[in-house]
Amino acid sequence: MIEFVNVYLFWIMIVPFVIFALLVTTTKDRLERLFDEDVLARIQVTDSMPIKFRHIGMLISIFLMIVALARPVVNEGDKKVDIQGLSILCALDISGSMRSEDVYPNRLEFAKKKLSEFLDDLPSDVVSIEAFAYTPFVLAPFTSDKSSLKMMLKGIDDRYISFGSTDFEALATQSAKILEKKKPKILVVFSDGGDKEALKGFEDTLKANGIDLYVVLVGTTKGSPVLDENHKPLKLKDGTIAITQRNDELGKIAQNMNGAYVVASNGKEDMKELSKLIHSKYKNQIQGEAVIKQRVELFYYPLALALLILLISLSSTPRLRREV
Repeated sequence: MIEFVNVYLFWIMIVPFVIFALLVTTTKDRLERLFDEDVLARIQVTDSMPIKFRHIGMLISIFLMIVALARPVVNEGDKKVDIQGLSILCALDISGSMRSEDVYPNRLEFAKKKLSEFLDDLPSDVVSIEAFAYTPFVLAPFTSDKSSLKMMLKGIDDRYISFGSTDFEALATQSAKILEKKKPKILVVFSDGGDKEALKGFEDTLKANGIDLYVVLVGTTKGSPVLDENHKPLKLKDGTIAITQRNDELGKIAQNMNGAYVVASNGKEDMKELSKLIHSKYKNQIQGEAVIKQRVELFYYPLALALLILLISLSSTPRLRREV
């Protein structure tokens, strides 16, 4: 069955086309208004093809172009296609240490950049994003719309940063609720790490809920001053400047759970490798169905015919009319 995909364009263009056609076919040119028809027939230089036929040819050509613009197709019906991928929960650290500037421009912005790069390598997966410090919360539910996730990430700045202690066990509990109906259960944490005290109970809670852990660590082991909301170094009670270093203990937990961790670096290869590692370990799950319309495009037929007629209409050779 033939149908038009852009039928609205046909109706938009057809009205000015009809007006234009009436003007072309009913309006006389300047010579016809000045001279009698018999006189004009004797003195004018005529074409091998009469002017009216050329006008008709150009009008037919324009009409066929409008038909082509409306995009005629043969509709062969709809086809259902399974969308396969993994469900991946990403957790972004927004604790006070993420304001430190030992990576450019700071740990939070660098972690956001790496998370955005990671999303680029998950084309058919569904992803949810949560933020965590003392209390975790969902930034975005599971979706395959990576553009929306990136737009949401851009809105996260250091105003979200909390100076409360980081509760990794609360993160594990919240992640278990979010991933409750997912299989496999995959958690990817973007953080500068934490010490053993902060991580107490984190591994046990993940294991109890069957969650696989992967970690992207940001920051340096050399460390950098902890900055307040005014980007000034915080001082300890003894007056010394508080320094925060990247702690790899979180990565070791991921390794113990048969996961993996990477130390984030410049370039995109680290996120590509992490994505490959995750996808090689798990089989893709069916995330839903997509309906694809099967169509055979026909627009090039009226377009080709329009160009041919237009070429013929414009290629007539002039000849001088002679009267004996």
